[in-house]
Amino acid sequence: MTDAAKPPIVGEGRREFRREFKVSEGNLRLDQFLANQSMQLTRSRLHALISEGQVRLNGSLAKPSQKVRSGDNISLVVPPPRELDLTPEPIPLAVVYQDSQLIVINKPAGLSVHPGPGHPSGTLVNALLACCPDIQGIGGALRPGIVHRLDKDTSGLMMVAKTDRAHLHLSEQIKSRLVTKGYTALASGAMKSQEGVIDAPIARDPRNRKKMAVVDGGKESRTRYRVVKQFDAGSLLEIYLESGRTHQIRVHLAHLGHPLVGDSVYGKRSPVLGRQFLHAHHLSFEHPVGGERLDFRTDLPEDLDLALSIYRDFSRQS
Repeated sequence: MTDAAKPPIVGEGRREFRREFKVSEGNLRLDQFLANQSMQLTRSRLHALISEGQVRLNGSLAKPSQKVRSGDNISLVVPPPRELDLTPEPIPLAVVYQDSQLIVINKPAGLSVHPGPGHPSGTLVNALLACCPDIQGIGGALRPGIVHRLDKDTSGLMMVAKTDRAHLHLSEQIKSRLVTKGYTALASGAMKSQEGVIDAPIARDPRNRKKMAVVDGGKESRTRYRVVKQFDAGSLLEIYLESGRTHQIRVHLAHLGHPLVGDSVYGKRSPVLGRQFLHAHHLSFEHPVGGERLDFRTDLPEDLDLALSIYRDFSRQS
């Protein structure tokens, strides 16, 4: 694709990175061509750099979708990581594992992953900046190190990258569905089948843009579930995702008519629980440098354990 030598790894230092390319084979999108150059940059990051004017095609600004042709000259500038307008905060974190490349935490319910409208501070990102200052600038200004998310009121295991190399490798594992993500959930009512796969496309709800829904033409979404315990008013489920859409488990279970207990958005509030009953109990992936398989599991937090006991006791008395 290019007559230049293989470029060095991007993102291991803190200086500006520049690179020139000459296209030998064309008919590729600009962002796709650059993604093939082994620079340890995700396609989404390259898309952003092109949109920010950091990439020139034959000396001119270009769009990510613009096709390159044989003989084209491409220049790329990756600026040093920006200083974040975020304040490190000493928010306690339950660290499950940590090394020079990544950190795995057991996120509590009620903690937003990154800043957003209405919560500019007090997030997981603020806490991570306090305990891992080196993640500043990794993967993006507002979401340093974040490769996947849990909803604010979902608890459980999350992995966070501490280097650009780890960010790229973990992101690619998620995209290739090499990351195992298991959840414990309590669905309302009795499931008709003891196990199954919910295969239904998800997109923004056309009637309410703040919600997701099963929509024809939406993104492919698959959720595997197994009933672990059946109660009179609910079903305790073990769930594994085969895709990673926003609110996927919540939307799929509501689509089946069995919304999560306590899910006020896709179901209804619960008198025994102040949030949706959903906990990421299992996380497994390949180490981004060593390649060994890492496997982590965690127990239910106290609030979900208590709610489960109430459902169990109610079933015994019925």
